Amino acid sequence: MGEFSMELNEDQLQLQKWVHDFSENVIRPAASEWDEREETPWPIIQEAAKVGIYSFDFVAQCFFDPTGILMPIMNEELAWGDAGITLSLLGTTLGLAGIAANGTPQQMLEWGPQCFGTPEKIQLAAFCVSEPDAGSDVSSLRTRAVYDEAKDEWVLNGTKTWITNGGIADVHVVVASVDPELKSRGQASFIVPPGTKGLSQGQKFKKMGIRASHTAEVVLDDVRVPGSCLLGGKEKLDEKLARAREGKKSSSQAAMRTFEASRPSVGAQAVGIARAAYEYALDYAKEREAFGKKIIQNQGIAFKLADMKTRVDASRLLVWRAAWMGATQKDFTAGEGSMSKLFAGETAVKVTEEAIQIMGGYGYIREHPVERWHRDSKIYTIFEGTSEIQRLIIARAISGLYIA
Repeated sequence: MGEFSMELNEDQLQLQKWVHDFSENVIRPAASEWDEREETPWPIIQEAAKVGIYSFDFVAQCFFDPTGILMPIMNEELAWGDAGITLSLLGTTLGLAGIAANGTPQQMLEWGPQCFGTPEKIQLAAFCVSEPDAGSDVSSLRTRAVYDEAKDEWVLNGTKTWITNGGIADVHVVVASVDPELKSRGQASFIVPPGTKGLSQGQKFKKMGIRASHTAEVVLDDVRVPGSCLLGGKEKLDEKLARAREGKKSSSQAAMRTFEASRPSVGAQAVGIARAAYEYALDYAKEREAFGKKIIQNQGIAFKLADMKTRVDASRLLVWRAAWMGATQKDFTAGEGSMSKLFAGETAVKVTEEAIQIMGGYGYIREHPVERWHRDSKIYTIFEGTSEIQRLIIARAISGLYIA
């Protein structure tokens, strides 16, 4: 039996320190400015590309870590600096994950590097699933993909919404319905290459938090892409559709594994925000005096901080467990990926709120970052599956029954 250890190895510790230093020296000092500007922080992305954090190689290194822990470590350390800037840096990995989950190895080799570009010519990717009438209910997508056999091209029409890097990305990965009658089983994913005619940015959203991350609609108007841009290829799609029409079961565990494996990365970002708020509130409580003593010497404050620290650490352990399960191909029999995202997201909201409370009026003003962290935290109970959807997944997994 191999020995059990919860200590990080040398490589993991080095990576953690490297990303943390970047977060501390580059991201955090710029966070307030980009939150106010509500724009993509190109200079920060450029800096990250220069040092190698924004790169296909680095993300692949994290993704293929045999323990699974590198990806959450990287996500947590970046989000500790600022969640909005983190999503500007990591929005591209959503597109990459869409290619990895559905594409052939050749497609991954061809398009993976193009998602990031080079430090001299930075590129972005976007993953386009949600629609105005299909957020949590992905089975009712209206975006259509129709095959034009004469030209071996797919024609895409529809509107996507809430898309990170939507419209400003170079590579868009679009999920569309090929056979609407089959609902989610009649869908396929397509790459829309840079400069393809008919793809445009719709409305850009002004958000409560994560403002440095660009979120917009993507409009597809007779967008034509070559047959080679269907992820997985035509033969595989035809087989999948035929199986679905015969009513045969699809491998839901494989799909479940993809989703469950990506959720810990989002959970790790929530841990980063919560940890930042806890540390800031702790430092404040140890310095601030009221009624002749440090405010942390009051149980009312000390117990809040004890609970905050406990929740942050519990969230991280859930995230690491789920990431390890994904990397070692363990079955998610109890929705462990969803558990990690659910608990970490709700922890981020709770801990940032308590940090404001501990700081009183100072926590509420923009001079201190805790109000921004609180605004940023809320999205972690909404995107990548709401808290309610995560509970549904966990409940179905533990009961073996269909719960509506």
